[in-house]
Amino acid sequence: MPPHQRTFDLVIAANRLPVDRVVDADGEVSWRRSPGGLVTAMHAVMSGRPGAWVGWSGDAGAAPEPFEIEGMLLHPVELSEEEVESFYEGFSNDTLWPIYHDVIVPATFHRLWWNAYIAVNERFAEAVCRLAARGATVWVHDYQLQLVPAMVRRRRPDVRIGWFDHIPFPPVELFAQLPWRREILVGMLAADFLGFQRTADARNFLQACRRLGGFQARGDIVTVPGGPGEPAWHAQVGAVPISVDSHRLAELAGRPESVARAAEIRESIGNPRVMLLGVDRLDYTKGIRHRLKAYEELLAEGRIEPPDVTFVQVATPSRERLEAYRSLRDVIEMTVGRINGEYSSLGAPAVNYLHHAYDRDEMTGLFLAADVMVVTPLRDGMNLVAKEYVASRTDLSGALVLSEFTGAYHELRRAFVTNPHDIEGLKDTMMRAIETAPSAKRRAMRAMHRQVMASDVQRWANRFLTALDAAANARREAG
Repeated sequence: MPPHQRTFDLVIAANRLPVDRVVDADGEVSWRRSPGGLVTAMHAVMSGRPGAWVGWSGDAGAAPEPFEIEGMLLHPVELSEEEVESFYEGFSNDTLWPIYHDVIVPATFHRLWWNAYIAVNERFAEAVCRLAARGATVWVHDYQLQLVPAMVRRRRPDVRIGWFDHIPFPPVELFAQLPWRREILVGMLAADFLGFQRTADARNFLQACRRLGGFQARGDIVTVPGGPGEPAWHAQVGAVPISVDSHRLAELAGRPESVARAAEIRESIGNPRVMLLGVDRLDYTKGIRHRLKAYEELLAEGRIEPPDVTFVQVATPSRERLEAYRSLRDVIEMTVGRINGEYSSLGAPAVNYLHHAYDRDEMTGLFLAADVMVVTPLRDGMNLVAKEYVASRTDLSGALVLSEFTGAYHELRRAFVTNPHDIEGLKDTMMRAIETAPSAKRRAMRAMHRQVMASDVQRWANRFLTALDAAANARREAG
């Protein structure tokens, strides 16, 4: 049967497909697994499960035909160049993203962007409904597709719908700024179960339902009144923090080639006594400027100096057509240049700045090479890099500096916790991570490693799907 005529018991909908298009020197097109956190997590979940993934390929224009990879059907959704600008760069990342991340930069509101958001969400919903078998489970992901649950529910009342929020959900005072706040709440509440990274995010959502939507919310259940002759709708809300494929990461870290690559990395940067590492998308929420400022001041104060200590910063390109991101890149590159001009010597740069993405094998080598992982977002739903680092440290060495404004902080309490806005405090925390006795760091890493290995991505998926089944069954019994 042709791929587009098949139906599936599990359908994933996310803004992006889990692959990137690659064109070789001969013009041959192939697809390579994407490096993002959602893709890495969901790839492990989908392995061995027959299912379909609906998403955008990343290129504007006509969508490729559906195709299979590793037993999973990938169904591309078309986005025109105008929709990339208005739906993705505009409403998703210049309206919603700032609101959901404490308005670190101001949000922009345009009615044309909102109309594009509706149109693209409809397109995703149509594709999902075509692929979903009778009674299928539909799992919708993240802020780009908040209207999809209601659009699917209208067309396919037989399916079970779950929705998961990978980023923070904002306090009601920030969410209230959205002119379309009630429409978004209604769109999300058509799901049987809505999962959030933190209890605080679920609480923020429930408060928004009460205060801005006018819905009744008791405990973790939100009641949405039905239309004429229709019963009320009940949606369940809960915190289900995402994790990583920790056993796979630990296995990769134990391979001789990974250990050898880590040694090569350290050799290439002059074999410092201490290697600090940051790995982030180039995004203003990640606190890259703050950690570089703290590092620069530590150098200026003489508390550390190259080549004894060096910093490696991986900054994966992100949304570079948006002005806020272009400005951030300029600032970071100027900062790196200033630090290296002032504090580097020949063959011993103070900062090794790498502005591109790396595959899983190379990331494992970097994790093993780093003595201190510096994770300092100003706001982050979870931050899977922190968990990936901990999972990779199978020898229980290393240290994690972790922002208290990440979801990961609530699980990795034995990290060297910091407030990245407090530069003096961040400097002291980085120094503690460097100077604390190896035995104490080992005890902390052992506790964090045990936690990450026990709560892996498969456990997260099972928890979410179990909660979704329970919520859907309760709804059907009540209705």
